[in-house]
Amino acid sequence: MTSSTVAGPLSKGRLTPGADAPGADAPAAPVRIERRAPGEAAAAFVRHFWLPRWSLPSGASLRETVLEYPTANLVIEADTAALHRANRGLSGRTLTGDGWAFGALLRPGVARQWVGVSLRGAPLVIPLEALEPLAARALTAAVGAVRECLADDDAEGAIAVVEAALGDLPAPDADARLVDAIVAAVEADRDLRRVEQLADRFGIGVRHLQRLVAGHVGFGPKWLIQRYRLQEAAAALREPGPPALARLAADLGYADQAHFSREFKAVVGVTPEAYAAESRRS
Repeated sequence: MTSSTVAGPLSKGRLTPGADAPGADAPAAPVRIERRAPGEAAAAFVRHFWLPRWSLPSGASLRETVLEYPTANLVIEADTAALHRANRGLSGRTLTGDGWAFGALLRPGVARQWVGVSLRGAPLVIPLEALEPLAARALTAAVGAVRECLADDDAEGAIAVVEAALGDLPAPDADARLVDAIVAAVEADRDLRRVEQLADRFGIGVRHLQRLVAGHVGFGPKWLIQRYRLQEAAAALREPGPPALARLAADLGYADQAHFSREFKAVVGVTPEAYAAESRRS
């Protein structure tokens, strides 16, 4: 297994400020996240590995908030191990004390094959033992060794354990690979703003596209397009000199600023103005 450091976040989902670079050593940062690219074989399953560590003073807490990348994560912690599928809105958790986690951001088509049924309506958190038998056996067998590695601060070892487990699983099927390509197209091409455009791009009907994306991601292609636009908006609003809202709305393909502001607040929970102001204070 070979793994290299990812130069920067491969998704724009994290909304809480903190040290977010490989090997970040700023002592003041309460949360540090290291990201690693998968080896060649594991890249069929994993977009990147993410390994957060946190250290907070006694009695202190920090709320981490995420507008997730539109796929599932395999997450192993000291006392839990599960598959977390994408959430419709924000996801978050409150951190206290000292801790770590091991995450694998899966390629968008992978989770459906492991779960064995459509992800539309599936639980947001699926215990590993509830997966299809082959995936359940391979992944649960890796959990103990991953925990031992992370307790020793051995990220490379933890990644090697998970990549070995993935080697026992069948490669993503044709539908999974198609969904991966669809999601990648929406991420890369900001001109893909309507479901009909996306269906035409891949030469499939709208209803087929809707069933395919919803079954593998949990939500339909309209949600997928919205998710990327809002991730891009949040990233722009976190910049030291954020763009004017009218220009940002137009750049992201919204009919007007009011439509953009309503959609942003409905998902993120605050208006774009409030979000930008809070980011500057942070």
